[in-house]
Amino acid sequence: MTQIAFIGLGNMGAPMAANLLKAGHQLAVFDLASEAVAKLAQAGARAASSAAEAAAGAEVVITMLPAGPHVKGVYLGAGRVLTAVASGTLLIDCSTIDAETARALHAAAAERGLDMLDAPVSGGVAGAEAATLTFIVGGEAAALERARPILEAMGKKIFHAGAAGAGQVAKMCNNMLLGILMTGTAEALNLGVANGLDPKVLSEIMKASSGNNWALQVYNPYPGVMEGTPASRGYQGGFGVDLLVKDLELALKAGLATRTSLPLGSLVRQLYVAYSKQGAGRMDFSSIIKYLDPELEKK
Repeated sequence: MTQIAFIGLGNMGAPMAANLLKAGHQLAVFDLASEAVAKLAQAGARAASSAAEAAAGAEVVITMLPAGPHVKGVYLGAGRVLTAVASGTLLIDCSTIDAETARALHAAAAERGLDMLDAPVSGGVAGAEAATLTFIVGGEAAALERARPILEAMGKKIFHAGAAGAGQVAKMCNNMLLGILMTGTAEALNLGVANGLDPKVLSEIMKASSGNNWALQVYNPYPGVMEGTPASRGYQGGFGVDLLVKDLELALKAGLATRTSLPLGSLVRQLYVAYSKQGAGRMDFSSIIKYLDPELEKK
């Protein structure tokens, strides 16, 4: 049993924290949304009134927050986590943020003699709920071994990407490809349906052919094709459009810094930004299929 502080109880953080409780760990939880805190408290967690209060006395602190400024604020700003934790506390940031901020946080933690990992996740809300997430970790190998039993309570695969910030770089690359694949899958399905094909049949054909990809396997964007996906519940929940835009912008920023050509990443980012401006920022990112075919709402 480990004393864990979990800060950030959104679509991903809440089920991750719940799985730590199920594994027998003791949790102190904090989020700006009091309802999320109350729900975890009902499941056995201790509700904290601030990030610093949650972190005080914890052996491990886990953060799962929307973007770099939020993470920096929790650790170095008003959240005061770095000054609230005891010596020897392990810090694990599971947010998807820029590698530069991740490296700065690692350095600040090291100055206080604390181990830190950047450990963004892949697998979506379904993976968070089922404890089948993939953790993509940057930091020292010894710190990862300390964290491994905790991460294994929330996921099935753990990759050590490299030194501080490497987890964020790998996640950035993955999510850029995810946006490209989802957009391409949506285009292909729309094309097939427009030419008289059943989207379920076309999906099965592509899954067994060279067009097979993750979106077709577990996250089909076409309504009515796959149960349990956001497409089957009005594109609610899941991975929001604005969150993908943030990740695509991280990739493009890194591309500019290294003079790496990213034509597809740039185009997909433009599509998602335009879609977000129509009020779709909180919709699941697979709903891009509706932006590509506005007539889909009528079908």
